[in-house]
Amino acid sequence: MKSYLDLVQSVLTEGSWQDNRTGTRTISLPGAMLRFDLQQGFPAVTTKKLAFKTAVGELVGFLRGSRSAAEFRELGCKVWDQNANDNAAWLANPYREGPDDLGPVYGAQWRHWPAYKVLPAENTAQIADAQGRGYRQVTEFIDCNLGPAVLLYKAVDQLRQCLDTIESNPTDRRILFHGWNWAQIEEMALPPCHLLYQFHPSVARREISLSLYIRSNDLGLGTPFNLAEGAALLHLVGRLTGYTPKWFTYFIGDAHIYENHVPMLQEQLTREPHPLPQLLLSDRIPDRAQTGRYEPEWLEQVEPGDFSLVGYQHHAPLTAPMAV
Repeated sequence: MKSYLDLVQSVLTEGSWQDNRTGTRTISLPGAMLRFDLQQGFPAVTTKKLAFKTAVGELVGFLRGSRSAAEFRELGCKVWDQNANDNAAWLANPYREGPDDLGPVYGAQWRHWPAYKVLPAENTAQIADAQGRGYRQVTEFIDCNLGPAVLLYKAVDQLRQCLDTIESNPTDRRILFHGWNWAQIEEMALPPCHLLYQFHPSVARREISLSLYIRSNDLGLGTPFNLAEGAALLHLVGRLTGYTPKWFTYFIGDAHIYENHVPMLQEQLTREPHPLPQLLLSDRIPDRAQTGRYEPEWLEQVEPGDFSLVGYQHHAPLTAPMAV
């Protein structure tokens, strides 16, 4: 994880101080990248203890499309509690549906993206094509531009579509999903930070890689967490599609350090990183390469206990408050 520490040092050295919505200043640097060869080890931070079970608990919640902090807590992840129940702006938001509600965050977009089409009622070919793609007609109405029109809807399972494409057309360069839904941003307790995931299968090598774009990343708390989640997701997708995980590339739009996290990160810079651990997936998750069967329904069936780190050495834990 030396590259992570190098990025921390770069932000401290080259970044500029910024104000932000949380009220706690950050020192920020635009445009950063980390890259890991997962065949050399799992990118778990070793200069402090990684909250690995919390991270995979959150990932499982995303895979299930959870939008409740209570559901995340049941999976061993409490990081959403403050955003759900202690954020004054969210508590006053008319879209909040009561205690623990988060709105359609992350997994809700990954697994149930709300897709609508407004088509001219007279264009039966377009309507038939949409219905063939899984859209259902909701209503008819008069549109000020189209005249008589129909409204159609479907929920798009973006992640499942990615796996289906890896299975059926692995050379496609459009195997991606994202969480930035402009129509629902105001309905979320927190707009997505890690928002675009793109898979890159290599048929010749039977390897699969992942590029992840994060618009805004808190290097002290967020980056170690998101690295673990992204790498764990790639391992799971590789298992279910029969590919060996290879490159995990991590792009950051705004890489920043909160002012009250500086001492924690300066302490980490004094520590020598340990060798990276390996990720072990439970044998109960079917391996497409071994069984010959494609079983994507396991996206919803995995449990946090199906992920474990082998050989994880780390320095003493360090803590810092999360900005909300």
